[in-house]
Amino acid sequence: MALPLDVLEKSIDQKISLLLKDGRIVDGKLTGYDEYMNMVLTDVEETNEDNKRRLGTIILRGNNVVSISLS
Repeated sequence: MALPLDVLEKSIDQKISLLLKDGRIVDGKLTGYDEYMNMVLTDVEETNEDNKRRLGTIILRGNNVVSISLS
């Protein structure tokens, strides 16, 4: 079984999709992370129900993430 930090290490500079606790989906390129799974994403697009919006670069707190998948 892969550990979450190992998955993030292999995902640097790749597109990932994150499901957040509030139901939003965030897609972007992972550029960095720390041991708490806080992440820096670039070229981010947020999807909430039928709405999509571009966010650019964000710092996302790790405890808001429900799941991570490679895009």
